[in-house]
Amino acid sequence: MIELDLRVAEPAWAEALPALTDICQTALNAGAAQQTATGEVSLLLTNDDEIQALNRDWRGKDKPTDVLSFPADPVDAPFLGDIAISLGVTQKDAAAREIALDQHLSHLLIHGYLHLLGHDHKDDTEAAEMESLEIAALASLGWPDPYK
Repeated sequence: MIELDLRVAEPAWAEALPALTDICQTALNAGAAQQTATGEVSLLLTNDDEIQALNRDWRGKDKPTDVLSFPADPVDAPFLGDIAISLGVTQKDAAAREIALDQHLSHLLIHGYLHLLGHDHKDDTEAAEMESLEIAALASLGWPDPYK
C-alpha cells in the first residue's frame, strides 16, 4: 500500500474536487496494484507558477507542465519520491480532452507514480510498457484508455 503525504498549496484544488484526498489515494492504490511497491509518496497539488518554477529549476524547462516526478534515492526507502501536479494545466488539458478533472488527475497521479518506480517513455518500447500499466490502472477505476 502507498502512504500518501498530501500538500495542497493551491486552495482551488479542494474547491474543484471536494473528495481530493480520496481521489488521490485511490489513484495511487490503482497504480500500486499494477506495479507493486510499498512506501510513501509526497504529493504537491499546486498552481502553474509554482510548477513552472520547479520545471525550470529541476528540468531546465521554463514553462508550466501538468506533472513532475522526483524519484527518491533508494537509501531513502520506504520513501518513493515526490510528485507535483498543477491545477491550471490539468484543468486545461481535461477540458481540451473533454474528460472530468478527477479522471485526468487520476491519470497524472498514476503516470507520476510509475515514474517514481523507474518507468519512462523515452522510446517507443518504454512508452508502450508504461502506457499499458496506466491503461490497466485507470480501467480498474472505471476510466477509459486515455491514449485513444
